[in-house]
Amino acid sequence: MGHVSPVSSPASAPPRRRGARVRLLAARLVGLGPFEDLTLSFADERGAPRGVVVVLGGGGVGKTTLLSAISSTRPGYAVACPARADRGARPFAVCDYALGDDEPVRPHALRVASPMADLGEPEARALVRRREQAHFDRLTELGGFALVAFSPLRWFSKARAVAIAPGQTVLRHDPRAACSFDDAARAELSRDTKQALSYAGVAAALAPGNVSFGRFDAALRAVVDTLLAPLESSYLGVDPRSLEPIFEFAGARRTFDELPTSARHLVAFGALTVRALSAAYPARDPREAEGIVLVDDADAHLPPVVAAGLPDRLVTALPRVQWVLATSSQHVASRVDASQIVALRTLDGAVVAFEGADARLH
Repeated sequence: MGHVSPVSSPASAPPRRRGARVRLLAARLVGLGPFEDLTLSFADERGAPRGVVVVLGGGGVGKTTLLSAISSTRPGYAVACPARADRGARPFAVCDYALGDDEPVRPHALRVASPMADLGEPEARALVRRREQAHFDRLTELGGFALVAFSPLRWFSKARAVAIAPGQTVLRHDPRAACSFDDAARAELSRDTKQALSYAGVAAALAPGNVSFGRFDAALRAVVDTLLAPLESSYLGVDPRSLEPIFEFAGARRTFDELPTSARHLVAFGALTVRALSAAYPARDPREAEGIVLVDDADAHLPPVVAAGLPDRLVTALPRVQWVLATSSQHVASRVDASQIVALRTLDGAVVAFEGADARLH
């Protein structure tokens, strides 16, 4: 079970630098989906956020509900949770976040709760918590607080690579944007993936002396190549005639559309995460930035051997990002430490979470 420390006044917080970092420490869900009252820890034995957490379980145990609750209970974006008709109490979620190097003297986690959440705390403490949450909601306007979510409904169209108004698309950071896990219309990934790759290559070529553009392009190439390595594929760059991203696969040049679905998933995981980190922290190398990435059905369309190596490769590619991978596949969990697994199982009609060694047994 996750431990949550007391909350102090926002007035005591030190001045913040542009680009706040955030990683998840704990999450609690009350009255959501199949959960009556569930608390999960995303931290290690030292209290530090884990680099990767695999949420393992079959259908109907609440994996998507958990990821959706995390995405809707974060700095800058905390919204009411959907109510269930068979429950009278108001459902809510609450998440605790570590703010990383930007808050080195901070003695406690930042707690973000759903509006009107009843945490059973004294009114004075609740008031301080709400004020602190509002304080950090305002700070999201300065940048940082990067969170990326991949829906289980993700798919790829044949859309052309188009870079229109990059300041409002590729380079735009909006920590208050909603993440959808159940809307297939918003889960199409080709357009945004191609746009990130194409724009980075073109910008770096047009402004070779611009450190930011060069850093963005270099990070995309390195991260995508790391994720594609198990498929013996690599990213070659942008075709000057079509502006389409070009890859090497099976000894031949391929466009993104010509890659197998497994490769397109890996490219999207890397490219869209790097794009989000670069937009959130424009003055930093995305490979050194912190953030949270939620991937539902992480094993979808991946061969077993690639799925098994996915957690390690994600951490290798972006070591300061916290990856939360929901899956029903034992392959994804096979190579991570037992302390990095949360297994959701139905027991006596209720969903129960097993952590650590128990996660492998159940």
